[in-house]
Amino acid sequence: MTPSTPDHKFAGIALMLAGIFLFALNDAMGKWLIATFSVGQVLLVRSAAALTILSPFIGRAGWRAFVAAPRPAMQVWRAVFATVEVACFYWALADMSLADVMTFYLAGPIYVTAMSPFLLGEHVGWRRWMAVLAGFVGVMIALRPGAGALSAAAVVAIVGSLSFSIFMVSTRLVRGTSDVVLVTTQNLAALLFGAVVSPFSWVALSWFDGGLLVLLGVTAMLAFVCINRALSIARASVVVPYQYTTIFWAILLGWIFFGDKPSVPMLIGAGIIIAAGVYIFVREQRLAAPGREPTVMVEPP
Repeated sequence: MTPSTPDHKFAGIALMLAGIFLFALNDAMGKWLIATFSVGQVLLVRSAAALTILSPFIGRAGWRAFVAAPRPAMQVWRAVFATVEVACFYWALADMSLADVMTFYLAGPIYVTAMSPFLLGEHVGWRRWMAVLAGFVGVMIALRPGAGALSAAAVVAIVGSLSFSIFMVSTRLVRGTSDVVLVTTQNLAALLFGAVVSPFSWVALSWFDGGLLVLLGVTAMLAFVCINRALSIARASVVVPYQYTTIFWAILLGWIFFGDKPSVPMLIGAGIIIAAGVYIFVREQRLAAPGREPTVMVEPP
């Protein structure tokens, strides 16, 4: 069967939905843990668990896969921005609701479109520029401009979402790199960051908390597997729009576990951002030249 068959479409959608749910669950666990542990400690244990799971695949790929990876300097920068975005994500979660932080990160693909003429040399027509402008309006609404001074956590979330978009651009620039190399290098960078900063604010781990931190890495890896498999068996145009179900899970899990109720500005802003993101994706699907992929949001943390 080909990826266009109904069976593969259904399986791809199911895998995408499962991956998005696992990412949302991962984010909810991260918010729970960040109330007790520092960002560095969370990233250290999370990355160590993820690399342990990856170790058989790393061994199978061999060191040559890493040495032969294209554009080594860009690989390093990609890992740096991946670490910055995930650190900002958890840092912002300490003071903001899951849905609020996720709303800012949903704008990542919109930022990629805005950057692509300057960093990728790609043409962006007036329709997509209008969608980019609408996405920025959505971000401003979500920021609650009438609520007073911009909070530090909101600034961190915006910095994180911008880093996330640069991370996605850099991923385009190293196209052809194996998934094992990409996931391993970004986890190694996060592990190094955690190892450097976590000793300054280390909190003793109970078996329960240690297990949750390990589970953080496990669920993230499972989510990546589900999403990558969804994109490999079904067309991106079929499965990618389902990535925006993340806001539903962010609202639901935030309400269940933390008592967070979504504000009207956040819901309006998220709706505008999602509409702009879906339009940009559909438009890029129609205009995509051979060898060029449309903007696909790879879920943060």
